[in-house]
Amino acid sequence: MSDGEEYTLADEIVARARIHAREVVDEHGLAVDLESLEWEVSTRARRRAGACRWHADREVATIVLARRAYERYEWPTFAGVVRHELVHAWEFQRFGESGHGDRFRERAAALEAPRYCEEFSEPRYVLRCLAPDCDWRAKRHRASKPVKAPGEYRCGVCGESYEVEHAASGRTWTTAGGYGGAKAALEEEL
Repeated sequence: MSDGEEYTLADEIVARARIHAREVVDEHGLAVDLESLEWEVSTRARRRAGACRWHADREVATIVLARRAYERYEWPTFAGVVRHELVHAWEFQRFGESGHGDRFRERAAALEAPRYCEEFSEPRYVLRCLAPDCDWRAKRHRASKPVKAPGEYRCGVCGESYEVEHAASGRTWTTAGGYGGAKAALEEEL
């Protein structure tokens, strides 16, 4: 940075993540090519604390870290997110693909990285199956199509209808009209 420029929170997040990545590579021997690794900070992410994208055409992995997660977590937890995404980067660089299977689990365990990262924000909506013998639930942070028009979709397990609950108010609906009514009643809160 030149004189007069200020560091942003995104700069801080990336700087700490890069330092931690170097420590992981040096101390644990994770064979990640740090020169072929890019970093980004998401200001929109509400559910995923991190993600790793593979650009096969350039053979570059981009680790995207959520600003909200950084603000909410203590550093040791957030550092675990960085290690988790580094394992994805390693898999992409070495195998051209990545997932959360046995190879990932083994490498993540060696780095004391979580296999899955905990949510850092409460969902705005909860989808719940209406079948009495099904306990399917899904969380949503945005008013997606299945939230706005649940009558057009089905339970992800048994195929029955489901209801949507607005978490803050407890109001529920099962149709697009129900969503519209909830939205009107809650004055655009949805």
